[in-house]
Amino acid sequence: MADGAMTATFLAVIGGASLLAVTARRLRPTDRLPSLEGWALADRGLGPGWTWLLLGGTIFTAYTFTAVPGLAYGNGAPAFFAVPYTVIVCPLAFVLLSRLWTVARRHGYVTAADFVRGRYGSPPLALVVALTGILATMPYLALQLLGIRAVLTAGGVYPRGAAGDLVMVALFAGLAVATYRHGLRAPAVISALKAVAVFVSLTAVTWLVLDRFGGPGPVFQGAQRRLGGPALLLTPEQQPAYATLALGSALALLMYPHVLTAGFAADGPRTLRKVSVALPAWTALLALFGFLGVAALAAGVRAPEGGAEAAVPMLVDRLMPAPLAGLVFAAIAVGALVPAAVMSIAAATSFVRNVYVEYVHPTATPKRQVRIAKAVSLTAKAGAVAFVFGLRDQDAINLQLLGGVWILQIFPAVALGLFTGRLHPRALLAGWGVGMAAGTWLVVREGFSSIVPLGTGTGPVEIYAGLAALLLNLAVAVAGTALLERLGVPRGADTTDLPSRLTVRRRPQTGANP
Repeated sequence: MADGAMTATFLAVIGGASLLAVTARRLRPTDRLPSLEGWALADRGLGPGWTWLLLGGTIFTAYTFTAVPGLAYGNGAPAFFAVPYTVIVCPLAFVLLSRLWTVARRHGYVTAADFVRGRYGSPPLALVVALTGILATMPYLALQLLGIRAVLTAGGVYPRGAAGDLVMVALFAGLAVATYRHGLRAPAVISALKAVAVFVSLTAVTWLVLDRFGGPGPVFQGAQRRLGGPALLLTPEQQPAYATLALGSALALLMYPHVLTAGFAADGPRTLRKVSVALPAWTALLALFGFLGVAALAAGVRAPEGGAEAAVPMLVDRLMPAPLAGLVFAAIAVGALVPAAVMSIAAATSFVRNVYVEYVHPTATPKRQVRIAKAVSLTAKAGAVAFVFGLRDQDAINLQLLGGVWILQIFPAVALGLFTGRLHPRALLAGWGVGMAAGTWLVVREGFSSIVPLGTGTGPVEIYAGLAALLLNLAVAVAGTALLERLGVPRGADTTDLPSRLTVRRRPQTGANP
């Protein structure tokens, strides 16, 4: 049973999140007509501070904050791939998000599929980009609920049976109402509370751990003794998997609809570049969570079999006073609300813009588009709750692993399309199909492991399945483009005004050379 002070602190923070969500209406201009851009992107009006809070709160989810230390607790060094992966994301975001924002603002694009539709003039390619994003997002949304349930169960805050299910439904019902009314502004204001709660609580937990063990050295030494072998160091055989997983995950992250939605809400490319430079502060937070997984191992925490993500909550429950423990659990719970809201908004927006308007009701008014998007957003949240209650946790995890492989297959159409229009849309469509099939087959063949062995002989190399599928995807797209150009197959019209190739602008010379 949970301590009364712990429960009170937890409920106070959750209540604060609900009150903040209500204040989201203050961010809404009163003289604007309803529009999908206003509801889903906050009228592209978020400044650097709000964008940093929203983008960081969206990328660094509650499941990330439990899965990474859980992996460190069970596997040691490989868990820290998340640190270089999120570091690689920063320069990618600096370049890609700012350029994509500029094109999207100029043409009124709201989704990545909108850009693909304009860049290649290919409705089928835009459709598969939209559907891939929705397909990859839904299990990710369900994992936010799993993250909350795992943390609260470990802390004794989550009641057993139907009472616990009602707590989960109530928690997401408030989020659903706020998102329905205020769109992206609701998770934007909640992200401020998430940042404060997570940074403060994690700092407190880390300080207590270091104080108890006498520094980081004894923590790693104690964990090493319990793991045995070189588990806290990468072996040469693990290094290819570590490197390819970090690189592939970084390329995939910026393709997720919820990340692009948070980026599109910024008020300009300069804001996105500033935010990209400041995102490593969130990465430092993730590294500390990984360190706590190592500390849980050193402290002798015994997580339930198959439930390593509970190791850090159990450590917190053991080390911290009840009120501070309640703050940590509430911080992780609020940490799930922000990405869950943005994910549901992004999925709904992709459906409305690239399925409903494109194929069902092309003359839908902006007001009707917003109404349909709100209904789909509610349906997405309800579906995630039903998914969590109806299927095993491992099913959601397996689908999320596949989702990461799938979303990476739209990288050529979206990211490369920002710099070159040379790839033929039909070749990109063929590459996407081959990449999806190959990636799915590799992951399923290995029992839903995203790390797969490639090669023959005595020493096959283990690499990330998504990156292997992406390389095959690119090979098909390039070869297919060459073949289609040779056959003279026409391509769709490009309406984005982007150059066909990346050009370097030379600075005009104003004086003699030095």
